[in-house]
Amino acid sequence: MTNAIIPEFQLSAQTHAGNVALKVLDLPKMVQFYTQVIGLELLVNDETTAALGTGTTPLLYLYQINGARALGQRTGLYHTAFLLPSRKDLGNALFHYITTNAPLSGAADHIYSEALYLTDPEGNGIEVYRDKPRSEWIIKEDGEIVSDTLEIDAEGVLQTADQQWSGFPAGTQVGHIHLSVADTSATQDFYTQILGLSLKTSFGPAARFFATGGYHHHIGANTWESLNAKALADNESGLKYYSYYVPDQNELDRIAQHMDQVKLNYRQTEDSKLWFIDPSGIVGRFELQP
Repeated sequence: MTNAIIPEFQLSAQTHAGNVALKVLDLPKMVQFYTQVIGLELLVNDETTAALGTGTTPLLYLYQINGARALGQRTGLYHTAFLLPSRKDLGNALFHYITTNAPLSGAADHIYSEALYLTDPEGNGIEVYRDKPRSEWIIKEDGEIVSDTLEIDAEGVLQTADQQWSGFPAGTQVGHIHLSVADTSATQDFYTQILGLSLKTSFGPAARFFATGGYHHHIGANTWESLNAKALADNESGLKYYSYYVPDQNELDRIAQHMDQVKLNYRQTEDSKLWFIDPSGIVGRFELQP
């Protein structure tokens, strides 16, 4: 069934990226990596699942599967991006990653942020970043937020550190989720015309960035490694789902009503979560802000 298009629908500006869930092949190894290397705290753990975050806030869920890594191209996660509260926090993270020989794969200045990139033991991408003050962002009249990939001032970042690393600080959140998709045009139509995000930046035909409110992006989507790819199978490791946090029940109800209007095939579970699947077969959900 073709979805109706109601372009005037917009998600609340308070709706933002929430958490990420991964299917993993070696749960103990992945828990150890995300706690001892990356900086998350283990909140809940049993033989098959783990919840990690900061304080009492879950940011990452890990689910043990008896399967295998995907062979060939798949849609799913490009990286989970953990947003730190300050440049000092990013400096402490960088100092920790360097001194522990963490698997850093890159770093960049994106004009609106400074970012570090890593890869976990099962090939899932990770970004750890801090936002620059919004007064330093370049925002065009049409709302586009200018981005680039420039060399990071690593020395400047390190100079802000006090080298008192004890993991990610309180206030860390999933700032955005970057997806590997099969088709950016279909993805743009879905996230803007169906879900109600705004397009913030485009990089040619292969990358799009979407957000609510005035943020640079809550969702990134690219085809750099996944053009026309299939979705992950249930027994393949990688992204299980990702979530958006919604500020209150009224907004969640408004989203459900909109999904009914556009005839989006979704399901609502007893805990009020709204589950959907995007055009690349990637599972997402809306849930109340914890």
